[in-house]
Amino acid sequence: MDAAANEVHEYHIEEASYEERTKRNRLGLWLFLFSEIFLFGAFLAARYFLWGSTRPELNQFVGLLTTSVLLLSSFFMNRAETAIGYDNRTRFLRSLLITAALGIAFLIGVVGIEWADIKPADGVYGAVFFGMTGLHSLHVVSGVILIFIIWYRGRKGAFSAEEHWGVEAAATYWHYVDVIWVFFYPALYLIGTAV
Repeated sequence: MDAAANEVHEYHIEEASYEERTKRNRLGLWLFLFSEIFLFGAFLAARYFLWGSTRPELNQFVGLLTTSVLLLSSFFMNRAETAIGYDNRTRFLRSLLITAALGIAFLIGVVGIEWADIKPADGVYGAVFFGMTGLHSLHVVSGVILIFIIWYRGRKGAFSAEEHWGVEAAATYWHYVDVIWVFFYPALYLIGTAV
């Protein structure tokens, strides 16, 4: 072997440790979530630009109830993440299912009830409302799917107190989606005069 071939042969890439991979994954996740701010922010800006100081007449009870359900789901997602940190698999799996059920309940409230009252063809109100709630609901659906994947893998013993990046990632995503709704809810339901 010549010197160059020997040098290439000796060079090898060591596999990064779990901690190092987790740090890189966290950075990637946060960069992704940061980029999503621009998407959600554009819809929020459109709401204020197009609606001004008005808003459509929406069911305030449904809005408050669905918001409460979504915030409660964050509690159970946090409980699931904490439970796997203590290797409490039963609480972990149960909390994931409760989180998913609450996410589905949120979707039923927003998509099932509110979308029946306001249509995309209802001018600027319908377009903005459907755009904002549709985008958010798409993220809730993807979060519920992630939770079911984590639950399924958790049943198979995939996570432990020492290694549970997948759970952390799903929890971070879920909390992020909930925080976005904290900004969307008042913009849609509370701010402005109902017309």
